[in-house]
This record gives sequence, C-alpha cells and structure tokens, in this order.
Amino acid sequence: MKKFSITFVFLLLLGKQTIAAEAGMPQLDPEYWASQAFWLILIFASIYLLIDKIFIPKIKSNIDMREDKIRKDLEEAKNFKEEAEKKLKNYQDLIQVAKNDAKKIISESRIKLNEDIQTKKDEIQKKIDQETKDADNEIKKFKSDSLKKVGSISEEMVSEVIKDIFGEELNKSSIKAAVSETLKEKNKNI
Repeated sequence: MKKFSITFVFLLLLGKQTIAAEAGMPQLDPEYWASQAFWLILIFASIYLLIDKIFIPKIKSNIDMREDKIRKDLEEAKNFKEEAEKKLKNYQDLIQVAKNDAKKIISESRIKLNEDIQTKKDEIQKKIDQETKDADNEIKKFKSDSLKKVGSISEEMVSEVIKDIFGEELNKSSIKAAVSETLKEKNKNI
C-alpha cells in the first residue's frame, strides 16, 4: 500500500495533466500551485498580521486594563480597610474617653453628693443640738419655776397647817428657810 501511494503522488507531481485536473480540481494541477502558494502565504500572513498587530494588542490591553482595575480595586479596598481600621480605633478611643469622663463625672458627683449630705447632716445635727439645748434650758427653767412655785405653795401650806394646828402664825422667813432647806435636800437626791 505504501508503494502504491508513493507511486501515485509521484505520478501526480510529474504529469502535466493529471486525472484530477481534468476532472475539474485545479488545486491539484501543478500549474496553479504557485498562485495557490502565493495566496496561501498572503492570506496566512494577513491573518497573522491582523492577529499580531490588531487582535493580540487589543486582547493584551484588555487583560492589562483588567489587571490594572483589579490592582486598583485591591489598593482601594486596602485603603478603605485602613480607613475603617483608623475610624474604628478613633471610635474606640472616643468610647474610652467617654467612659473615663463618665467615671470621672460619677466620681465627682458622688464626692459632691457625699459632701452635700454631710453638710446637710451637720446642719441638721446642729439644729438638733440647738433644739436639745433649748429643751434642756426650758426644762431647767420649768424645773426652777416649778421649784419656786412648789416652794411658795409649800410655804403657804406650812403656814396654814401651823396656823390650823397651833393657832399661831409663825415667822414667814423661818418657814421659808425650812422649806428651801428641805427642797435643796430633795433636789440633791433627784
């Protein structure tokens, strides 16, 4: 089979008029091979040049633009991330400052409130002490007045009792002295 195909190709190449060329296939006619090779080279060279000079640069520029866009998007995302981290740090710092300020305000308010309470307590204690002192003075005055009244009533009663029992009146100064001596002894015991 191999010998037959080699012989067939050889006959085709050597013969001026081949069976195929007569049958209407000019591409197999060696007379047209030069023009066919020219057009083949021209078309393939044109296609190569079109692909090399027009399509590949466009594809390459599209790929480069995509890579640039992706790179820019990544850089932009990185910048946004850095900004977000800065804002988060600022936010956390502001919250910490606010917490510290709140603690300080609460502490100061607590101290001031304690001072106010202590001041009010001291004022009330002074009022209570003053009221107690006034009450003690009133009690002493009432006691003193009571003793004087008891003394004068006692003097009158003693004077009346002696007058009723003995029928004579005693000296008022001696009755007064005896009653005051008795009251003094009673007051010492109380």
